[in-house]
Amino acid sequence: MLPFTHIVRALPPTVPFVPPEALEREQGQPLILRVGANESNFGISPKARQAMVEAVDQVHWYNDPEGYELRSALAVRHEVAREEVALGAGIDELLGLLVRLFAEPGDAVVTSLGAYPTFNYHVEGHGAVLHKVPYRADREDLPALLDKARQVRPKLIYVANPDNPMGTYQRADELRDFIAELPPECVCLLDEAYIDFAPEDVLLPIEVERAQVVRLRTFSKAHGMAGARVGYVLAHLDVVAALDKVRNHFGVNRIAQAGALASLGDDEFVRSVVRQVEEGRREYEALAAELGLKTVPSATNFVALDVGSGERARRLMQVLLQHGVFVRMPGVAPLDRCIRLTVGPAAERQAFAEVLREVLPQLDEDG
Repeated sequence: MLPFTHIVRALPPTVPFVPPEALEREQGQPLILRVGANESNFGISPKARQAMVEAVDQVHWYNDPEGYELRSALAVRHEVAREEVALGAGIDELLGLLVRLFAEPGDAVVTSLGAYPTFNYHVEGHGAVLHKVPYRADREDLPALLDKARQVRPKLIYVANPDNPMGTYQRADELRDFIAELPPECVCLLDEAYIDFAPEDVLLPIEVERAQVVRLRTFSKAHGMAGARVGYVLAHLDVVAALDKVRNHFGVNRIAQAGALASLGDDEFVRSVVRQVEEGRREYEALAAELGLKTVPSATNFVALDVGSGERARRLMQVLLQHGVFVRMPGVAPLDRCIRLTVGPAAERQAFAEVLREVLPQLDEDG
C-alpha cells in the first residue's frame, strides 16, 4: 500500500468540476455551445494577443519568478505597493496557497453552503474542517456567517462578491460592517473574480494595511484569459511575504504574464466586454420572461435562470447537453433550481435562445 497521508486517504476520488472537454469525450462529439463555465467568449484584448505571440519567441527562457512587471503594473492600478501584490496560476491556486498558509489540520474554516467548491476542495485537502452556512434569498448570508464565525472561531472565512454561483452581491458597506465584526484571529478571503461586472456600490476600498482581509482577483473573466491562468492577491505585505515561502515561483508562465500585462493596459477592451455583458444579461432576462421563467439579478458575466426546482433544472441541463449545449447548475437546494448561463456574444445568445425555446416545451411534456 502506498504511504498516502491519512488526509488523502480520507478524501473522495473527485475534483470540483467535470470539464466540458470530458463531456465531449463521453459523447464522442464536440459541444455546439459552451455557456456553463463563466468563460469570456468575447476573446482577449488584441494587445494581449500580440504580446503573447511575441512572448512565444522567448518561451525557451524561464519566466520571471517575481512577476516584477505585472506586479508593478497591478500595484499602480490599485494604488498599493508591489510588495502587497502576489501572483498565482488563477484564483484557484491562490486559494490553495492561502489555505496552506492559515489552516492546519483540524482548524475551523467557514464558507457558504453552495459557494465555490474549489475552496472547499483545498480546505478538505489540507485537513481543515468546513462549516457551511446556507444562503438567504440567493445571497451569501453575512449575519449568519458572522454568527458561525463567532461560534467556531475559524482561521479563514470565504466570501465571494459578486457571488458564484448565483451572481448576487453584497454592498460595500455591508461587507465593511461584516469584516469589522469578525473574530480577530479570522482572516477573510474576499473572492472578487467578477468585480469588473459589478455596480460601483459593490467595490470595497482596498486597504491592504488591514491584514485580516485578503482580496483575490483574476484575468479569467473580463480579460478573457481563463486558459492562461493568471490571478493575483491584494493583501498586507506580511501575507504576500508568507506566500513567497510556499508558492510555486514559476507558476505564472512567461506567455501568461506578457498577456496579462498587455490586457491590463487595454481598458477600452475590458469596458467593451462589460458593456456587452450588461446587454446580454438584459437579453437573458427578457428571454426568461418570454418563457415564463425568472432570473436572479446578476452582477457577473453569467445569469442564474430559475426553472422552478432542482429536478427540473437537472433534466433541462441533460436535455441541453443532448443538444450540444454545456451549462452548469448549483449543487445544493434551493440554489439548484437554477441553471447558470454564461453571457457571451450576441450570436451565441441567439443560438442558446433558439435551443431553449425548442427544448423547454419538450421538457414540460416529459415531466
